Amino acid sequence: MKVLLTGANGLLGQNVLRQLLSNGDEVVALVRDASSLQPLDNMVVKEGSFIEADILREAAKGCDAIVNVAGTTDMSLLSYGDYLPVNKNGVEVIIQIMKEHGIKRLVHVSTANTIGYGTLEHAANEQAEMMDPFRQSYYARSKAEGEQLLRWEVSEHPDWHIIIVNPGFMIGPYDTKPSSGQLLNAAYGRKWMFCPSGGKSFVYVKDAAVAIANALRMGTSGENYLLTGENISLYDFYNMQAQVCGYSQRVTILPNWLVLAAGFVGDCLQRMKIRTQLCSRNVRQLIVNEYHTNRKATTELLMPHTPIEEAIRSYFDWKLNNIDTKH
Repeated sequence: MKVLLTGANGLLGQNVLRQLLSNGDEVVALVRDASSLQPLDNMVVKEGSFIEADILREAAKGCDAIVNVAGTTDMSLLSYGDYLPVNKNGVEVIIQIMKEHGIKRLVHVSTANTIGYGTLEHAANEQAEMMDPFRQSYYARSKAEGEQLLRWEVSEHPDWHIIIVNPGFMIGPYDTKPSSGQLLNAAYGRKWMFCPSGGKSFVYVKDAAVAIANALRMGTSGENYLLTGENISLYDFYNMQAQVCGYSQRVTILPNWLVLAAGFVGDCLQRMKIRTQLCSRNVRQLIVNEYHTNRKATTELLMPHTPIEEAIRSYFDWKLNNIDTKH
């Protein structure tokens, strides 16, 4: 198929791009800055913002499907409205363009934060309703609104194939910003590392990319698929990273009251219009265990499973061996 890919220059976007090309699909990659993406065979780069209908309309000409990886993820933004142009309104633009061009296939990337979480013994699946503290998260709430728009369209267009994927904490190569790589970089080579008490469902980004590419042809329209991996506490993750990378490190869990106090300080800064990721609605996410099961994605989207040790190794191999991070 000929596929329009938005957000093609981020961590997930670059891995999805390569997976689509590997599958034999032709890709039109829409990015804000064309110089941020290395051209590849069977790929055309279009420059512009996908929330502008005219730009998206032009990029989507002749395409059979859309994979929407674009999203506003910056956790330091000061208002809920800052997230809506991309995470909700951008979905409305995509729906409009699909109708105009007769495109009936869409894979939309949301987040595992719109789905409730469980425990190590009882990991949550796609049926779990969104929970606190993520119901207070500007990012998660805006993504949930985008999902609602798509579910309504599925009910209106039973011949459409719309799959919503909900990735966990992705790790791997091409993390140019970095995004999740910030967590890995923060601990690399340090003798001491202090971390919150929570945990996440870590996933190799290439595994998520395979599932997304497969979702163009697989899965049940209108349904969500958790693209998650191994449920690991931050404490255990940092010890794992130290072992994989070959350095000695003492990891200490911060008391929850101290983490929450830091969030309160961040709240005060935000009231003064100072942007910071350190605020209560964000730090509360670091003291819960976001544990999910990916059984549905592995069964219906043939999502592979790569050990997280390999994901860590892959990220640092890429980071250390690529001077020009655009590539």
